[in-house]
Amino acid sequence: MVWLVSIGAFALGAILGVLIASRLQVSPSKIKDLEEQIRQLQDSHSEYRDSVSGHFSITAELVQHMTESYRDVYQHLASGAQDLCTGEVASKLLPAESDAAFEPAGINEETSPLAPPRDYAAKQSPDQKGALSEDFGLDKPAPVNDEDVSLSQSK
Repeated sequence: MVWLVSIGAFALGAILGVLIASRLQVSPSKIKDLEEQIRQLQDSHSEYRDSVSGHFSITAELVQHMTESYRDVYQHLASGAQDLCTGEVASKLLPAESDAAFEPAGINEETSPLAPPRDYAAKQSPDQKGALSEDFGLDKPAPVNDEDVSLSQSK
């Protein structure tokens, strides 16, 4: 009886093993399909990346043209104001020759009301201890005399 149960368990285990192994095996056609799908995804990604690069290239050109057109309109208005308006109105506009409105202004650190934060504390004098010094901000105790110590102990 023990032999019959062990043979049946072995047969059942062998059948289950064959079924599981057949389900886990991947056919070569499925591998080829997956490889083709990966190639298609890579190609579509490359096309998308090229499309984005082209889009931003055209956008940069269009913005450049728009800036040039705006500059031309501004210069036309400024020269017209100088010719047709009083000196007071014309002086409020830039001269027609100047492209100062389209150039970045050079702001000096001294003239700028805003300054970037510093990563150090400014010293008032070169002899002053820095903020990273061990004794920065601490008052030095007065020197102790031997007489003061003996008086305080006797009390």
